[in-house]
This record gives sequence, structure tokens and C-alpha cells, in this order.
Amino acid sequence: MIRLAWRLLRRELRSGELRLLFASLVVAVAAVSAVGFFADRVRQALDRQAQQMMGGDLVVSAEHPLAEAYAGEARRQGLRVAEAWLFPSMVFSGAQPQLAEIKAVSGDYPLRGELGVAPAVQQPVQAMEQGPTKGSAWPDERLASALNLQPGQTLGLGAVRLEAGGILTQEPDRGVNFFNLAPRLMMHLDDLPASGLIQPGSRIRYRLMVAGEGRAVEAYKRWLTPRLAGGERIEDIQNARPEVRNILDRAQRFLGLATLLTVILAAVAAALSARRYLQRHLDACAVMRCLGATQGELLRLHALLFVWLAALAALLGSLLGYAAHFVLAEWLLRLFTIQLPPPGVAALYPALAIGVVLLFGFAFPPLLQLASVPTLRVLRREMGPANRWQIIGYLLGLLLLAGLIVIVAGNAKLGGIAVGGFVMALGVFWLVARAIVLLLGRMRGVVGFGWRQGLASLAKHGASSTLQIVALAIGLMAMILLTVTRAELLDAWQQTVPVDAPNRFVINIQPDQRDGVADFLQSAGVEAELSPMIRGRLTQIAGKPVSAASYPEDERAQRLVEREFNLSWRATVPPGNRVVAGVWAGEEARGQGVASVEEGLAKTLGIRLGDELVFSVAGREQTMKVGSLRKLDWDSMRVNFFVLTPPGVLDDANASYITSFHLNADDKTTLPELLKRYPNLTVIDIGAMLGQLQNIIGQVSAAIQFVFLFTLLAGALVLQAALLSAFDERRYELAVMRALGALRGQLRRAMAVELAVIGACAGLIAALAAAAVGWAIATRAFDLSLHFDPWPILLAPLAGAALTLLVGWMLARRLLATPPLEALRSGA
Repeated sequence: MIRLAWRLLRRELRSGELRLLFASLVVAVAAVSAVGFFADRVRQALDRQAQQMMGGDLVVSAEHPLAEAYAGEARRQGLRVAEAWLFPSMVFSGAQPQLAEIKAVSGDYPLRGELGVAPAVQQPVQAMEQGPTKGSAWPDERLASALNLQPGQTLGLGAVRLEAGGILTQEPDRGVNFFNLAPRLMMHLDDLPASGLIQPGSRIRYRLMVAGEGRAVEAYKRWLTPRLAGGERIEDIQNARPEVRNILDRAQRFLGLATLLTVILAAVAAALSARRYLQRHLDACAVMRCLGATQGELLRLHALLFVWLAALAALLGSLLGYAAHFVLAEWLLRLFTIQLPPPGVAALYPALAIGVVLLFGFAFPPLLQLASVPTLRVLRREMGPANRWQIIGYLLGLLLLAGLIVIVAGNAKLGGIAVGGFVMALGVFWLVARAIVLLLGRMRGVVGFGWRQGLASLAKHGASSTLQIVALAIGLMAMILLTVTRAELLDAWQQTVPVDAPNRFVINIQPDQRDGVADFLQSAGVEAELSPMIRGRLTQIAGKPVSAASYPEDERAQRLVEREFNLSWRATVPPGNRVVAGVWAGEEARGQGVASVEEGLAKTLGIRLGDELVFSVAGREQTMKVGSLRKLDWDSMRVNFFVLTPPGVLDDANASYITSFHLNADDKTTLPELLKRYPNLTVIDIGAMLGQLQNIIGQVSAAIQFVFLFTLLAGALVLQAALLSAFDERRYELAVMRALGALRGQLRRAMAVELAVIGACAGLIAALAAAAVGWAIATRAFDLSLHFDPWPILLAPLAGAALTLLVGWMLARRLLATPPLEALRSGA
């Protein structure tokens, strides 16, 4: 029976009977396995290289200086210790400045892993076990290129001069590049005091790394955990690089949900293909029944045939997915500095599960009816009634598919939303497509045989035509969203930014530099307001202590509570701010402990008017009562603060100053002169950072577009399956019309009209849906006014028509090439 099923499969594939079903399974397995292979390789890298990626066995990190007792206790327990301080600053080569992220490391860094250093740009990389020595620094390739640095040249960092050593190419504990938009400079920690860059208000990330024998590290962790202060976090091998893991988990979920669109369409194509296979093999099965084959034997034969088919589809789909995952890696791994191991076999399990669900949930149920075909089918063309097991099979397939969606989504709530969203979107698309088909069916009076007959055929096969339109519309909508709509959203955001909006931020201005910086900018014709800024951590809201554990379901709230806020004071409402609740406390409230809180922050953290907030500022508690809520215009690019107080509340704290201003593109002298006078200042070029972000968005979008190519291909398979499912019926209809005198050219035009209308309707629905989704995202998520562009709505129908003509024309040629007498005999 197994060998017979294998021979039957080979014959069916050669004849083309199962090619479409085979293609549907291959596309679904390839799409899921491509994402699975990529995610598995990154996950293995995180698990295997956890210690190397942290630079030690355990890391303590915070945005404030760590207690000296932490390092002292680690040394007392026999552990090795290393430190790293990270902060942004300006690096000079001659008179040319460049913003960079500075990483000052102690002599023992790294404790695990190794550094990669090249003697010059694009030269062979050498492994280094320790960082730069005192008096030298290692720029990365981006910084060396920006400043045209060569090894041995002198570079300036604040008040210190360092010799540029090799080119830094690899750091064990540097993960996601878009957390480090600026290039990197690594220096020795002992050179930092001479630079004069560490001032009150400086934004520094402190990392303490320890390494040693496993039990000693665990003992140190037990000692350290209850002593951690607010905002301090432990990373070990179990939770190494949480920012990388979180981003990859979200990326995998999103890409996984995107591939499920492919799976849903592939399921439709598989069901249609299996149905056509059923219709074309009823006579053969009826003859076999007459010759003595039992229902059980027929069922086993075709079940084994489908098992062989699934095995071949899984093999080919896995190979294609393995090849395709390199494309994802090419686009997405530019954002990470991770060396990936080969993928494991476990990455194939979800893809194989998808293949099994598609085959036995959507392709196998028709076989139940095929096995039970009555012997009278030989004399009377009766299919036999659909049995309940076939219906149960389809329902089981739908339930399994919904379960897979929930598993891929990562949690039941998100999975339920995804299932509901898919069902709703498919329902809306179906209703709209059905309405269009019914409307076009009433327009048969159009002049010309081709148009009249094409629209009549479209209306006659209404359900099949609607299915084709829906499948293509889903794939086209995904592509439009990721190309046209994404570009429109970016353009809409850029248009909200005023032409003269600030494009430079200056931070780390010290109190004794405030007047000098203000006078210099004024003399240069630059309008700038210098705002005081101190850092404080929120510890209580309305008398209740708050921490990340207070917001178990809200990741953004957890991040906000763990960070230190920038606090400031002023007497008047800042430009771009609007009080939406309460009363602004100005000069008349000087010295009173009241605060104005940004509306979004208050909503996220559950802060209400009248609540008392307690901040830890420079080691002492500062209590203030919420007197007003403000709505901020973040697009103004001005300096904004989450929390503002009247003058006299925070004035006695050590503050630095921050400002933003607009600098004309042709002004090449103001900033270099300012930084020459005040080398400790840090200037942030907003335009350059936005350009970097747009490049990142482009890379991610390219990867997502690649995944949706599978969706578009699955939509094309549904189109072809729907056309093939009605092959015999249309062949008979065309043969009758040819027998009645219709010319082949007339029928060719009629089929071209039908295909083009299907594609045009799909393109129109896709463009309208993409416009609606883009409008909802712009208005609800980003508070933007999206400009209506009619071109996508005009061009998408043309693109859809071209696609359907391309996919369906080969089939149309086969239909028209069938002799009328042969078609009439087979249809009799």
C-alpha cells in the first residue's frame, strides 16, 4: 500500500493534479520556517553567548553611581571585578567635532569574551583581552570615518587629549545598534577625571561586572539582591541582554503573525485544491469500488498519498525557508552585533505543525467523501452526500489554526485579538468583494462581447470570484501598507515639524557656564532658552511606593518607573505646552511644593490631580502635589519635561542646563566655536539621528516586506486554485459557446476581462483598506493629519489587474486550447 501510494503520488505530480496543493504546503512551510530559523539562531546566540555578551558572569547596571560596597564585597568573595561608564559627549579631531557615545572601562574589562580591534579601517581584526591602556582610545569605524582619524593621531575629549589606537570592531556587551545611534569611543576609566566631563546632571550609565566560580557568583547575587536600590538591575546568564531579547521576541511575534496571513491563504488554496482533486477522482474511486476496493482501503491509500505529499512539501519548504532566512538575517542583523550559530532542528517544529494542520485540517476532509463515493457513480454522476466527519475535519482544522495563531502571538490575549482581527478583516473584505461582484453582475449591458461575457461569468461564479478577490486584496494591502502608507506616515510626521524647529540640542551646560553660553548664542544670532534640569527617581504616588512590580502588565510604565526623570522649574507655561486639567502654578506659587505633570505620563502611571509625588533627588526626598496636567507638542522639538515645578522648589539641587535651537545649514562656525570655548558640552544633531532612525525603519520594513511576499504568493495560489477548481465547468461552458459560433478571440477577451476585473477589484479594496489603516494609525496612534493621496487608489487596481492576468493567463490558454468536442464529451 505504501509503494502504491508513492507511485500514485508520482503520477499525480507529473500530471499536475496535486501541484497546486503541493505548492500551497511548500509556501506555508517556507514562510514559517524562514522566521523560525532566524529566531532560533538568535535565541541560541543569546543562550550560548550570554556570559560573553554581558562581559562577565553577572552585571549590575544603573543610571546613578553604584555603591562602592558592591565591588568591595565581590572582591572579598574572590570574584574578579570590572567597570564601564557610558555617556554621550563630543569628540574632536583638530577643530572638527563629532557626537559619540563614550565607553570608559577599567583595566580588567572585559571579564568574559573578547574585544575585536583592527590596526586601521577594513584591516584584519585582532582579538584583545583588555581595553585600551591609559592615554589611548579606540574609535569604532563610524567615528574614525567621520573624523578621518588614523592610528596615532590625537583626539580631544573634554580637557583631555588621547592617542587614537586601533579601530574598535567588536564589543562583547554591545547589542542593539539603534540604542547607540552615535558612534563609539572606548577609553580607559582612569583618563575620565582629567576630561572634566563628569558634572552634576550628566547622563551616565554605570555597569559593574563580576566573574568567577559559579557558586561564588550565586552567593554574591544572593547577597546583592536585597541591597539593590531603586533603578538598579541585575543581569545574569538567565536574563542576559533583556533589551535584545525583548526586541527579538516582539520581532518574532510580529513576523510570525505576518506569516500566519500566508498560512491562512495557503489553507484556502489547499482546501480548494483538495476539492478539485476530489471532483476529478470520483469516477476512478467509483470504479475501484466496483472492482472490490473497500472504503477503508481507499481511505488508507489516499491518506498515505497525502502523507508522502506532506513529507515532500515539508522537505522542500524547509529548504526554501532555510535559504530565505538568510535574507531576513541580512536586513535585521545589521541592527545587532551578534554572531549566530547554525539553526537547530527545533526551528522546524512550528513549520511542520503548520504543514500537518493544513494537510489534515483543510486538504484531508474531502478525502473522507472520496473514500465513501457510491458505486452507482459509475452509472449515475452522483457524488454522494457530504458526511459529518468532513465537516468535523474542517472545524478541527480551523480550531488548530486558531490555536497556532495564539501560540505564535505569545499570549492568549494577543492571540485572541489576532484571531478576531483576522476573522473581522476577512469578513469585511468578503462583504465588500461580494457587493462589488453583485454590482458588476448588473452591468452586463456594457457594449462588446468580451466585457458582457466576462462580467456575466464573474457574476455566475460569484463565490469563487469573491474568494479570489479577498485573497489577492489581503496580500496587496500588506504590500501597500509597508511601502506607500509607511512613506506617507513619515512624510506626514516630517510636515508637522516647523521649518525653523530646533535641530540642535546642547546638554551638560554647567551653572557657571550658563551666562557665557547664553551670551555667545545671542551674539551669534541664535535664539535659545536655557532650562535648568535635575534628575530624580519617582518613589511614591499618593502615599504608595511604586516600582516596576506595580505595573505588571505595562512595559512602558515599568521602564518609566525604573528610570530617572528630568525635572525642571519655571514660572510660565512653556511654549508648546497646554494645561488641560488643574491650574498652572507660576511665580505666585514660588517655593510651594506643587508640580505640573505631562498628561501622557499621568495616564500611564495612574497619577491624578491632587496626588502627592515623592522623588528621590540627589539622595534626598522631594515631595510635591500634582496641581495641573499638561499636553505637550512633542513635534515642536523644543526642550520638554515630564514634571515642572514653580521656582524655589528644586533650586537648591545641583542642576545642569539644557537648550535647543535652530541652526541654519550653512552655519559652519557657531558650533565649533562654542565647543572650543566649552569642550564639556554635548551637542546632539537631531537631523542626523532622525536619518539613522529612518535607515533602521527601512531595514525592518524591507524584512517585513520580504515576509509578505509569501503572502502575495499565497494569494496568487488561491487565485489559481479558485480558477482550477472550476476548470471542468468553465471548459464545458467555453466549449458550448465555441460550438454555438463564438470565436476564440472573443472568448480570450472575455476571460481577460474577468481576470482583470478580479485583480482590479482586489487592488481597489487593498488600496482603500490600506488608506483606512494608515489614517487610523496616523490619527489614533501618532496624532497626525494624513494627506490623502489618490494615486495609490488609482494605481493599485492596475497593479492588481496585471497580477491576475499574469497568473491566470496560462490557465486561460489551456482552457481555450481544449477542442470543443473533447470538452462536450467529458461534460456529458
